[in-house]
Amino acid sequence: MDLIIVESPAKARTIKNFLGKGYEVIASKGHIRDLPKSRFGITVDENNELTPAYSVAKENSGVVKEIQDLAKKADTIYIATDEDREGEAIGWHIAYAIKKDPSTLPRIVFHEITKSAIMHALETARSIDMNRVNAQQTRRLLDRIVGYKLSPLLSSKIQKGLSAGRVQSSTLKIIVDREREIEAFVPQEYWSIDTIFKPDIEANLISFRGDKIDKLSIKNAEEAKKIVLEVQNDSFLVSSIETKQRKSSTPPPFMTSTLQQTASSKLGYSPKKTMMIAQSLYEGVKTPEGTSGVITYMRTDSLNMAKEAVDAVREEITKRYGDKYVPASPKIYAKKSKGAQEAHEAIRPTMLHFTPETAAKYLKADEIKLYKLIYERFMACQMNDALFEQQSITFSGKNSQYKATGRKLLFDGFYKVLGSDDKDKLLPTLKENEPIDIKSIKPTQHFTEPPARYSEASIIKKLEAEGIGRPSTYAPTISTLTVRTYINVEKKQLVPTKMAFTVTELLEKHFKEIVDASFTANMEEVLDEIAEGGKDWQKTLQDFYFPFMEEIEEGKKNIASTKLAQPTGKNCPKCGSELLLRSGRYGNFIACSGFPKCKYTEQIEGEEKKEQETAETSDEKCEKCGSDMIVKNGRNGKFLACSAYPKCKNTKALESTMKESQIPCPDCGGKLLFRQSKRGAFWGCENYPKCKFISKFEPTAHRCKEEGCNGVLAARVYRNKEVYECIKCKNRTPRENKEE
Repeated sequence: MDLIIVESPAKARTIKNFLGKGYEVIASKGHIRDLPKSRFGITVDENNELTPAYSVAKENSGVVKEIQDLAKKADTIYIATDEDREGEAIGWHIAYAIKKDPSTLPRIVFHEITKSAIMHALETARSIDMNRVNAQQTRRLLDRIVGYKLSPLLSSKIQKGLSAGRVQSSTLKIIVDREREIEAFVPQEYWSIDTIFKPDIEANLISFRGDKIDKLSIKNAEEAKKIVLEVQNDSFLVSSIETKQRKSSTPPPFMTSTLQQTASSKLGYSPKKTMMIAQSLYEGVKTPEGTSGVITYMRTDSLNMAKEAVDAVREEITKRYGDKYVPASPKIYAKKSKGAQEAHEAIRPTMLHFTPETAAKYLKADEIKLYKLIYERFMACQMNDALFEQQSITFSGKNSQYKATGRKLLFDGFYKVLGSDDKDKLLPTLKENEPIDIKSIKPTQHFTEPPARYSEASIIKKLEAEGIGRPSTYAPTISTLTVRTYINVEKKQLVPTKMAFTVTELLEKHFKEIVDASFTANMEEVLDEIAEGGKDWQKTLQDFYFPFMEEIEEGKKNIASTKLAQPTGKNCPKCGSELLLRSGRYGNFIACSGFPKCKYTEQIEGEEKKEQETAETSDEKCEKCGSDMIVKNGRNGKFLACSAYPKCKNTKALESTMKESQIPCPDCGGKLLFRQSKRGAFWGCENYPKCKFISKFEPTAHRCKEEGCNGVLAARVYRNKEVYECIKCKNRTPRENKEE
């Protein structure tokens, strides 16, 4: 019997179906050996080398024991963890956990989970790549150093519970810098001369009295009025007609960043949701041939495609649409950035016969939408460009010139699959030197707009352009910033909180490298060099660790605390300890100095009155005392509270702002609503008390595969890892490996 060790239970089941007897396939469920959570876990020896103290966590001991027992019986043990650096390191850790020499275990990798890919991988096994392992170790230790040394400093100087991270903090600075631009923005007035020539030709003024006119040329109403008065009585001729052909180039296949961006803009999916769905499509879903992975590996920054896949899709395009849609030779795409892992593949479907139409019978609603996006993008990337005829006509008067543009689609090319929002804008047939009259003209006032806040899609695009992070870190980074309440997502925009500014300002002043985009990007390149065997990992750690620790020690002494904890001269009515004026996430308040033993708090006099005066009113009455209920803001959004507070402390959820899950109640099929209680937030059925289903985390459409369970799986973050957790048996399985 041969043993194959993978990361995910879903992947294990899919591979087991392909191989059958003679093979046992087991999942490690992600990392089984890691740095300890309760302490720093890194020691410095006499040679200044940094040594990690890896250990097997208690929750992983059962999995390790199971793998050890199977390993003893196995003829050959294959490490088949994911093909990125994180997967390489997980395989290395597995070897040590089961007390095997990593160099003796065959390592297999595959870009897709299909029978042919698995069989090919078994035939071409290699050994574990220690350069990749050391690159991952370097990243892990760097993140531990920053997280475990800088985060406590922030907590001691600003507010308890704050965190910092190498990629997290530089990403936050980008978001904060954009907000600073918006706040500092001063609108600039400008005017346009909206002109329509007969019969109905919209044209732009391009010159007046010999001066070029651009968007901001006309500064005020006086200038605009002067131009209109002169132009409206002028005589115009068609001075030139220019016709050119333009191509709209085919888009490249998806990689992680572009998939997340497109899914966000077209489907409204968050990066986190996109990766969760892509993971299930990669690991295995139901198909006509049984369970199989239907897309290639979804964490990639490569645009390479297997020759066999390209040949197959070109043949499929010819069969469906004809020869004219297929270019003479295959299209090859290359990513320009240094860090691209070109040994990987782009994200593509693994089986072209598993069309979106066929898949609709087997996949869930969210899965089919994302699969269709991936399938059609792969088809389009090997089709001919779309071809347009572009026409521009210049109208000339005595002292002014206008230009009108139009275009017509000549050949749809890849639009045949992807479609297009571009509509033909046809101009009438005109001749040069033909006179033409103005139909209407009017000046219009405008003001320049501030730069837009980043969305989840645009921040990923920015991170990729800056070289910050890698495919596996984009979604977790945004998720971490949201969970830590450094940012809020409002109308799909990332809005930094006050705390984000406070933390960023401190880091900019005392730890400039941590928030510097170029430093973070350069570090990614260094990690790539280590993975390629061109740089020593220990020297990289030492070069960062010792100067950084000096900065930490200086910070402890020299950074002034901004924590607000001033004596009030009053005693706590509950325990008699002194009351202190403190600052929190939602402003200033008075609290007992005996915290956490005594948790007495009260609002500041004046702040309470101000809050009552500015609070939104509601039509509801308090069911406890009959006073008006008012709308307040809390950490989880708006809620209703009694206006008689603190005499009456009754609160209730605000139905109009209550989040609704896309997943129906697993027990009765009703709506699942996000509710608040004294014990915290939870998801509950709208049909309460008839239906008493509740879950601390939002349920998914997935079910637990543990024998005899079949409970609902909820998506959550557990110990900084994204997992599915069964609401019933609490079993956890990884959703997505993270390096940060």
